[in-house]
Amino acid sequence: MDDIYLIIVVALGILAIGDLIVGVSNDAVNFLTSAVGSKAIPFKTIMVLASLGVACGALFSSGLMEVARKGIFNPDQFYFDEIMLIFVAVMLTDILLLDFFNTIGLPTSTTVSIVFELLGAAVFMSLIKIQANSGSISDLYQYINTSKAIQIILGILLSVVVALTIGAIIQWITRLILSYNFLSKENWVSSIFGSVALSSIMYFILIKGIQGSPFSSSEFSFLGNRSIKEFIELELFLVIFLNLTLWYLISFILIKYLNVNIYKVIIAVGTFALALAFAGNDLVNFIGVPIAAFQSYEIWSSSGMLPSEFNMRILSSKVPTPTLLLFFSGLVMVGTLWFSKKAKSVLKTSLDLSNQNYVKERFEPNIISIFLVKFFSKVNKLIFSSTPKFYQNLIHNQFKIPKNIRKKFNKNDAPSFDMLRASINLIVASVLISIATSYKLPLSTTYVTFMVAMGTSLADRAWGEDSAVYRVSGVINVIGGWFLTAIVAFIVSGIIVSLIFVGGISAIAIILFIILTIIGKNYLNHKRKNSIQNEEVLKLTGDSSEEIIKNSKKNVENIFKRILKIYSQLIDGLSKNEIESLSKSKKNIKKLSSEVENLRENTFYFIKNTNETDKIAGHFYITTLGYIHDITQDLEYTVLKGFKHVKNGHKKLKLSQIRDLNDILDFYKSIYDDLDKSIKNQDNSNLKNAWLKKSEIIGFINKKIDDQIIIIRDEETSPKNTTLYFNILLKAKEIFNVKLDLIKEHYNSAEDKEVL
Repeated sequence: MDDIYLIIVVALGILAIGDLIVGVSNDAVNFLTSAVGSKAIPFKTIMVLASLGVACGALFSSGLMEVARKGIFNPDQFYFDEIMLIFVAVMLTDILLLDFFNTIGLPTSTTVSIVFELLGAAVFMSLIKIQANSGSISDLYQYINTSKAIQIILGILLSVVVALTIGAIIQWITRLILSYNFLSKENWVSSIFGSVALSSIMYFILIKGIQGSPFSSSEFSFLGNRSIKEFIELELFLVIFLNLTLWYLISFILIKYLNVNIYKVIIAVGTFALALAFAGNDLVNFIGVPIAAFQSYEIWSSSGMLPSEFNMRILSSKVPTPTLLLFFSGLVMVGTLWFSKKAKSVLKTSLDLSNQNYVKERFEPNIISIFLVKFFSKVNKLIFSSTPKFYQNLIHNQFKIPKNIRKKFNKNDAPSFDMLRASINLIVASVLISIATSYKLPLSTTYVTFMVAMGTSLADRAWGEDSAVYRVSGVINVIGGWFLTAIVAFIVSGIIVSLIFVGGISAIAIILFIILTIIGKNYLNHKRKNSIQNEEVLKLTGDSSEEIIKNSKKNVENIFKRILKIYSQLIDGLSKNEIESLSKSKKNIKKLSSEVENLRENTFYFIKNTNETDKIAGHFYITTLGYIHDITQDLEYTVLKGFKHVKNGHKKLKLSQIRDLNDILDFYKSIYDDLDKSIKNQDNSNLKNAWLKKSEIIGFINKKIDDQIIIIRDEETSPKNTTLYFNILLKAKEIFNVKLDLIKEHYNSAEDKEVL
């Protein structure tokens, strides 16, 4: 029996590593968003700073998470065997839940997940005990610390409202004072901003990063034989004054004499601070439960009592976590930070929702987002209309993005926002978390950092008329996910602990296998998704006509190659009457159509970024895009018809019809080969050869249409079969017409005269 619990402890240790990986993948957004979004410093430098912060934070960690031991349930009401089942259920649920949020790319709170998993498992286990003892549901309060759950829910609401509001107000005031030309302000102005920013961040490090660590209780002679914690509490104003003065002097020296961009310094220090605080305080969310289980096992095994008779009131006492375990956990967190692709997906969600530029919106508008945007737009217009004209113009000028900066935002691989907003994100998040920690308010680090970023985006007019409904919808989805985290964590952990109670070690093994299968499947799907996204996609780039024409040829080759692949899959599926090839064809054409639609939506920004004044580049872009759009629409129609035909079990195409379609496929290949040779050999004569095949191809398709009309009159044929065949022929005719017109356009552009 002892071996079973030892196995459970070992399994929990392994699960802790998995929990660290999925947890850091989600929480990385907390401290990377501002630095990555502003691109103030190189990405590798950001990662090094974040890694150092995480490593230091792990060593400064306050130790064992008390909530895992006594914060949610009363340990004296449970026995060792019951406690172990609760811990197993919590860890299994936590890994599954966090991996789910990582897979869909949404940030959530590791604190909320672990608390409600503990609550759910403890409640269900308590109900089992109550039922066994023939007790009443009213006895539940003896087992559970319900006030903690209420605190967490309150924390969600506080985090959302306070962080969004404060972030928006501070950003609006700062932008009003400094505008988008903040880099050109006087040295003393930038020094004051640097002083306030760096003082806020350093105070945050002291309060959130160090105050909770074991070092904070140690007394130091230079502090008057007081601990760091006591000194900060008793000399708060002195600490703030010294901070402000010291950082003003440092900022002024850096700006005036060393020509350092103080905003880059703020972002670098802020990234380190948030990473340190994250590891120092949230590390215990991932390892608190396994360590509590291990220490429980040690105490029980030395007692000599049966697991069902050993009361766990010992968990009420405070036991520190060994430093070696904290160090090892820090290494796992740092490794995850560097190699996790899912962390990048969660980060992308936050960056897209706060982006100053045009991005492909991920979230669709909903009733709530539409209502909120319309309501607050009216409120804003009402307030602005009642403002004197002088102040209206003043505000407008301060928030107006200069042309040189706007052009920078519109460039490919541009920063999501400027360094001023990134700095405000870090400052406000640091201050709010520091204040909340000082007053023991249940604010979530994840929620604060995310909502501050959303508030600053709103105030900075990043949510314009063209994007507001999408961005607000995204924020609503994220907030909804936070509440969903609590609900799902509670229910799933409760169900798992109940199953384990009934099924024992076998149930643990089966549940673990199922969870690992789900996570493995999520990993493969995410990897496949990334590989698809990393494939060569349609991009028409360049600043001049020559560049656009050159790059466009490569893109046309790309689309022709993919059309050939899609059409081949279509013919293969129809000839074998199998749905698999047709499904691939359908998937590929959907992706291609999505890329084309993305290009169409990006037309404004592409033209805006071209340097040509003769309109050649813009005209060529629009013309080429029009041809591509027509081709993909016709092909998508053809593929969907073929897919529907086979899916509905209609009669197969005749062998003669399949041969005709293969002949058309050969024409596709011939056209692609000509284009490929033209690009590789830089010889436009191949384009001319392709164009000259037009009459042959169109003539062939017309003949096949006429032949089919005769067959219909003379032979018994299937109406569904005939309809599909005609659809493919007619759409092939349209596709070839457009493809060859596109080749003609490229040939004439290359020759700088209309020769075809």
